[in-house]
Amino acid sequence: MRAHPYETIATSCPTAWTRHYAPDDTRLRSLYDKAKREQWESDTTLDWSADVDPVRENFPDMQIPIYGTDLWAKLTPAEISTLRQHSTSWMLSQFLHGEQGALLASSQVVDTVPWLDAKLYGATQVMDEARHVEVYERYLREKVELTYPVNPELRALLDAILRDSRWDLKYLGMQILVEGLALAAFQFVHAFTTERLLKDLTYHVMRDEARHVAFGVLSLADYYATELSEAERDDRATFVYEACRLMRDRFLQREVWETLGYPVERCVELTLTSPAMKEFRRLLFSRIVPNVKKLGLLTPWLRERFHELGILSFEHGPADA
Repeated sequence: MRAHPYETIATSCPTAWTRHYAPDDTRLRSLYDKAKREQWESDTTLDWSADVDPVRENFPDMQIPIYGTDLWAKLTPAEISTLRQHSTSWMLSQFLHGEQGALLASSQVVDTVPWLDAKLYGATQVMDEARHVEVYERYLREKVELTYPVNPELRALLDAILRDSRWDLKYLGMQILVEGLALAAFQFVHAFTTERLLKDLTYHVMRDEARHVAFGVLSLADYYATELSEAERDDRATFVYEACRLMRDRFLQREVWETLGYPVERCVELTLTSPAMKEFRRLLFSRIVPNVKKLGLLTPWLRERFHELGILSFEHGPADA
């Protein structure tokens, strides 16, 4: 087998070997049964024979942060085509890297969570995440023909989740935060892409991710309500804020501007100030805020931080379960 580059990070994951096998949580068992029924095979479910042109306007050009600016006006049609390909590659590459992070984190959940019902469902998520890595890697390789490395902000968050030894932080970081934001991003992709294979791929991934977020809410709600001290609750709230700040900053596409030789700081400034991009980043938290509130982590301190991020208005939305 050919050797490939890889990295190792130091982790501490105490294994929880349960001696209780009888079902305790009918909600998690029902979710486990649903996950078994809804497994799908990527080779037969998706039409990989579809002809995909990566430089076509497969997303509305207006979703590119510099659209409509003086920088955009100077681009030739060929340069716009190249920017479309790189913008799509960057976005889908981050999905790919996030899915590998979810694959590793969900395998840690199976190892560390103390309840059998959660271990069983977690095992189905490991399979889901493996399939998501498979389909995004294949789409990028065969259809987009370009892949970007992991964004530094996303990598920092994934490393923090994987390194933490507490099983509930893995749930909170992955199922509630990373998966919650990804689900909102997938909804955006599914709604706006005109590329049929990507739309179908995203639809099936979204169905899996909705279960994963519900898994996190169901597993943590009762535990956080009864088991956390005030200091532990404040610690989780701080983790939530730092993670949300990283996730907000990961959508600046700095790597695209650097690769294409654009004025990086100007493009980042336009990305931060563009009304369309500001609203897009805000909407990404529409699933996270209600779930954080349901878990009892929307402390007065975190409420102020969410207000500063412009996402507190989502607190009255429905939580996932």
